[in-house]
Amino acid sequence: MKKFNLFKEIIVVQRNDFLHALNANRKFAITYEGKIVYEPFTPDLISIYEGSIPPLSPLSPSLSRPINDILGKEYRIVEDDDRILIKASGAWQSIIGLNRIRALYDDTSADGIDKFSDKALEEIGWHATEFHIPYRDIVEQFEKECEGILLCIEQEEPYQFSGLGFLFDLNQARNVAYSYCADIIKSKLANDDEFSTLSDDEEEAVTFFQAAE
Repeated sequence: MKKFNLFKEIIVVQRNDFLHALNANRKFAITYEGKIVYEPFTPDLISIYEGSIPPLSPLSPSLSRPINDILGKEYRIVEDDDRILIKASGAWQSIIGLNRIRALYDDTSADGIDKFSDKALEEIGWHATEFHIPYRDIVEQFEKECEGILLCIEQEEPYQFSGLGFLFDLNQARNVAYSYCADIIKSKLANDDEFSTLSDDEEEAVTFFQAAE
């Protein structure tokens, strides 16, 4: 997975596309890649802004408005010839609200990751907890082996992190998660005395992962 750290990244939008969206009187989104898309939004959208810009009132004292004020004070905008450069880290809380429903996992709270939005992955994660395999460990496999985006804010001093995870190939992610958990459970069954006898839920997890083979 690629980490897209909004503290560091600048989203580049083509000026003509941006101006067209402002004047379209339609709800639009700006993706993390700098593309502008219009409603209806697809389930794989990863956005840094969603909204519509109301037209200026005929009674407005000015017939124009500064581009750097249009998206709101949380966004920093710089005009660069035919490009609009956007820094969006200040809008992180709004961005969480826009994207949480579309993310595979949510790592924005101090409680960490406790579920996957994909039903099949959630079943894997739920069974894996019977053998003390946390969601975070599974996510680390995604971040090493899978294609996707970790949309986040991260800084070193003082350390701060908050992120949402998106995977581009769910079938790959399911295979990665299943194999990883099955291997760990097989090892624990062979080497960990805690699992010399199993509860009903642990037996169910072993059956799910076929880990007793």
